[in-house]
Amino acid sequence: MNSLLQHRPTPGIAMPRIEFYVLSSSDAQGRLRAACQLALKAWNAGMPVFVRGSDEAQCDELDEMLWQFKAERFVPHDLHRDAPLSPVVVGIDEVPSTEQGVLINLGSSLSPNVERFARVIEIVNQQPELLNACRENFRSYRQRGYDPKRVEL
Repeated sequence: MNSLLQHRPTPGIAMPRIEFYVLSSSDAQGRLRAACQLALKAWNAGMPVFVRGSDEAQCDELDEMLWQFKAERFVPHDLHRDAPLSPVVVGIDEVPSTEQGVLINLGSSLSPNVERFARVIEIVNQQPELLNACRENFRSYRQRGYDPKRVEL
């Protein structure tokens, strides 16, 4: 029980809004495209964005996809190791350079930096391993005192 209390947000500090965006397919590329769309939308709303990849290879793939994502719109982004202050940052578990932005989590576990964000978006597809990991994340958020919501896409 004490370990749960250690993870609870500090009283008086706003808790991030946690949302699980559920895709109807098991397509891995669909998850990355959804992350790009959400990053663009959050950046257009004036929020800093941190896209958390599952590993370096996925971060590189996201970096490339963000360059090609919208021909008519540039999404200003960089890998955290190259420019941690970019409006959209792609990384893994680095501490974000700005707080109160949006975390788009593509990792299978909770980010160690959840409390630094105003909003956390977990993108779920129908791949069985990912579904199980995301269900566990949903339970973990609840155990930590958050109120995660499910959003069907």
